[in-house]
Amino acid sequence: MVEYVRNYHLLDKCMEDILFVIKPTEEDKKIRLGAIQEVVNFICLVGALRDAAVKPFGSFVSKLYAKSGDLDVSVELRNDSGFPTSRRRKIKALEELEEVLKYTGVARDVNFIPTARVPVLKYVSNRFGISCDISIDNYSGRIKSKVLYWISTMDERFGDMVLLVKEWAKAQNINDPKNGTLSSYTLCLLVISHFQYCKPAILPPMKEIFYASLEEGSGGFNENHLDQIWKENVAKFRRRDIGRRNHSSLSHLLATFFEKWSTRTGQLKRTQEMTKSSCRLVSISLIAHLLAMFIMLKKLTSKLIPRLCTVIFGLGQRSI
Repeated sequence: MVEYVRNYHLLDKCMEDILFVIKPTEEDKKIRLGAIQEVVNFICLVGALRDAAVKPFGSFVSKLYAKSGDLDVSVELRNDSGFPTSRRRKIKALEELEEVLKYTGVARDVNFIPTARVPVLKYVSNRFGISCDISIDNYSGRIKSKVLYWISTMDERFGDMVLLVKEWAKAQNINDPKNGTLSSYTLCLLVISHFQYCKPAILPPMKEIFYASLEEGSGGFNENHLDQIWKENVAKFRRRDIGRRNHSSLSHLLATFFEKWSTRTGQLKRTQEMTKSSCRLVSISLIAHLLAMFIMLKKLTSKLIPRLCTVIFGLGQRSI
């Protein structure tokens, strides 16, 4: 596909316009902070949850959220047993929260999904107009969010790239894992892998940054301790990266992203027709490759993602 994109300046301008529309403003941040405080306020109405803590996670914490993105919140229960919270207790807590939401009228479209892999309570805040997902003691979600946040600090292009890929996936209706398509976390893994295999590499093997032991327990994890370790590791990487930084433009990285994942499957039939209009040339080639990429990814997701996790967070330089 790279040879089809003849006008990177035009593509850069197009992406700048898209990012201007979808990147959150300070007001969007305030709305999410208000929605978090709203959760804090209404969990106090549930006697069993008065000692619970409210912890946001997901794209808001990783700083990879768009204006239209939802808000993920984990309600951390007090746990003195020394064991992870049982699924039954999580479901009971969410059932109580569901009753409070319906009783107080602070939310609409309330939908509790106890059968999900991670039981979740979904709703839309009437006051803030934002979709919220509440789970209980979502340790893995919080860890992933922190990891993605520190990755985004290594290179400013990572966050923009993730936003663009996620926006494309949403536009194609393929960003919904419960319907068998790609999760936002999967899309982030694909971007991370792409940045690791660029020459020179933009990101290192993740084990160089996130080597700290992360064992789940009743106390969750020490965020301050992990943040300090990861901050120091990121700083080391940035110092080491001086003088050999990859200077590829965002448009080139996006084009090679789709080229890489389509080429690796061998399932893409290149579009042969060329048009005289650069704008149309870019659009046609991108759309053709984006759609083709999804077809192959949907077929291979079950095998690809476990291997991606191994490569990205383990060996890092092996071929997928």
